[in-house]
Amino acid sequence: MGRILAPYGVRGWLRVRPQTEAIEGLLAYRVWWLDCGGEWREHRLSEGRVHGAGLVVRLEGYDDRDQAVTIAGSRVAVPRSALPPAAEGEYYWCDLLGMTVVNLQGEVLGQVAEIFATGANDVLVVRGERERLIPFVDAFVERVEPEHSRVRVDWHSDY
Repeated sequence: MGRILAPYGVRGWLRVRPQTEAIEGLLAYRVWWLDCGGEWREHRLSEGRVHGAGLVVRLEGYDDRDQAVTIAGSRVAVPRSALPPAAEGEYYWCDLLGMTVVNLQGEVLGQVAEIFATGANDVLVVRGERERLIPFVDAFVERVEPEHSRVRVDWHSDY
């Protein structure tokens, strides 16, 4: 749901790049899970605010810059149980990651490796025999089949 970028100031604050629909969305969750060198650890959010295009936050137990620098670069997640159910036809990015992408001709293009927002729409990064960037819009995404861990797309293999 985001990434810790770097310390902010000398009192343990951190700059965070949220990967949520609304910049402030991540502040609604009091418990964050951080990927600290491949090990996920629970942290509590003490306070935070929107700062430019991102957030600045303070987590419990991080009171100075030296402590804060130890978690710079960490990915941020929240417990799945804390998320509201996705609306019909909407998906959390984490649910799409790893899904197999198949075109209308039945060719496997690869798996969803990443997703990013462009402002106009989200884009699937599909990795197979090569990397493809497929806009996540109705014109190209025929349907998402969570029960088969598959995304069907109108995208030729030579694109």
